Amino acid sequence: MSNYQTPLRDINFALFELLDYSLHCSTIGQSALDTELANAFLVEAARFSETILAPLGPLGDRAGCQLVEGRVITPPGFKEAYQQYCAAGWPTLSRSTLYGGQGLPQSLGIVLSEILGTPNWAWGMYVGLSQGAMHTIETHGSLRQKQQYLPSLISGRWTGTMCLTEAQAGSDLGLLKTKAEACTDGSYKITGTKIFISSGDHDLAENIIHIVLARLPDAPPGTKGISLFVVPKILISESGDLLEQNNINCSAIEHKMGIHGNATCVLNFDGATGWLLGDINKGLNQMFTFMNLARIGSGLQGLAHGELGYQTARRYARERLQMRSASGPRYPEKAADPIIVHPDVRRMLLTQKVLVEGVRMLCYFSALKMDLSQNSASPDMRDSASDVAGLLTPIVKAFSTEVGFESANLALQCLGGHGYIREWGLEQNLRDCRIATLYEGTTGIQALDLLGRKIIGSGTKTLVALIDEVNEFCSDCAANEQLAPRAAQLTTLNQEWLELSLSIADKAQHNPDEIGAAAVDYLMYSGYLVLAYLWLRAEKIARTQLAGGAEDASFYTAKLASADFYFARILPRTAGLVQSIKSGADNLMSLPDESF
Repeated sequence: MSNYQTPLRDINFALFELLDYSLHCSTIGQSALDTELANAFLVEAARFSETILAPLGPLGDRAGCQLVEGRVITPPGFKEAYQQYCAAGWPTLSRSTLYGGQGLPQSLGIVLSEILGTPNWAWGMYVGLSQGAMHTIETHGSLRQKQQYLPSLISGRWTGTMCLTEAQAGSDLGLLKTKAEACTDGSYKITGTKIFISSGDHDLAENIIHIVLARLPDAPPGTKGISLFVVPKILISESGDLLEQNNINCSAIEHKMGIHGNATCVLNFDGATGWLLGDINKGLNQMFTFMNLARIGSGLQGLAHGELGYQTARRYARERLQMRSASGPRYPEKAADPIIVHPDVRRMLLTQKVLVEGVRMLCYFSALKMDLSQNSASPDMRDSASDVAGLLTPIVKAFSTEVGFESANLALQCLGGHGYIREWGLEQNLRDCRIATLYEGTTGIQALDLLGRKIIGSGTKTLVALIDEVNEFCSDCAANEQLAPRAAQLTTLNQEWLELSLSIADKAQHNPDEIGAAAVDYLMYSGYLVLAYLWLRAEKIARTQLAGGAEDASFYTAKLASADFYFARILPRTAGLVQSIKSGADNLMSLPDESF
């Protein structure tokens, strides 16, 4: 039995105290979703996660997926867990009520994804990708397509995938070769091979709906000539009944470093029947509906592996006896002190703690901006939230996965040699986590999107929207003697953030390589600043609660200590990043290619 416990107390803090979720729900027309009802969802999801999904995590890693006569068989227990997930109505949570959903906010679905994914990310990917397929069809599908696909997807009878990658294309989707040929009945024949398709085939559901990028014969070259298609594994009738197998073949399962319980497939589309989704040659823009949700999901993966590793490392550090504290025995009744007394172990644990809790706040903060961008009654609020959500998406994806991997690695380090063996689960956690910085766009791709498109491409408009929000909060803290020094520090860093952005933009006018040279360091700098903002907000709440005599005083005291550690030990990383950014592109580009 797994020892994983859903961190409900910290989830509640981030959602209801830090972000005032009840007020948020009222703002987006969801006033019926009060704290009590939302908590009921979270508690039940935690029970399902801990008792059903967690025990299957290591089993899925060892058994993996099997390809038998062209069909994927998932690890033992996965199918039964999926059936229980559907029977409980979880797939319907944040989907449209028009097609059988409960119509609750997308943000609540994202919190649910963290809870279900943390102990068993491989299983969670099957249901996460389905949510992306539903969201894409809801946004871009015709009325007929919505009626035909959404009820069964929302109920969980069918699942969905995203089919982008091809061997010769990778992240450069303009090079994709999969072709679509129009038929007289309005359908298209899709021909090509897609690789790295997570959940591309499995035995959990009776049908799989693939969202596929392909190119029409007369399409312009590059990304401007890509269209989006919906291609079911099993063809369906107008009324939604299953017909014959479509011409889609799973020819291989990729042999991966981790997430063995999720089938990453090579799919061959051999004149498969599909239908245009949205507008011709607008497929890449439309696919971003799916990709952006998947990028938030990848950020959650960094959070999940950080949390899972931290729980194991914390438990081990409290129990493992080794040597005495340098300042004298802390537990004289024991043969040695537990390793949690040693400063270096505490450094590793605290780094994990503040990064995990900070990333949780970041993911939820971004999710609420996404809600507002879609559902606020105020056009101005929708526009502002959309700008900030767009800015945060690459940070959530890349920063969260980078520090999530750091946290997972530190968790293994805390256990020493025991972390390196299978028994404790941390080597699996580290293997599973490694993919998160790669798929849905690598850290470098996300950094170019952030700096090149979102910041410089908007003339810093999107950045200024977030900086204004942060500075307004810092101004509110200025009169508070305890918060004012950090608020002033954050205000200074905010100004540096803007100046750094303008400086890179200016250099890029003379040398376009300046953007690529600065991008990853810039993204990490941005992530640390946003976390500083959220940790300052968390500190303000904790101080208010303690001043009011909160019953849960130890929880809020821990938040203050965590904020201290973040500002003292983690935020200073930004200084080194600034120096690296300012050094420019020449030190990267001057060495001749043949000298590497």
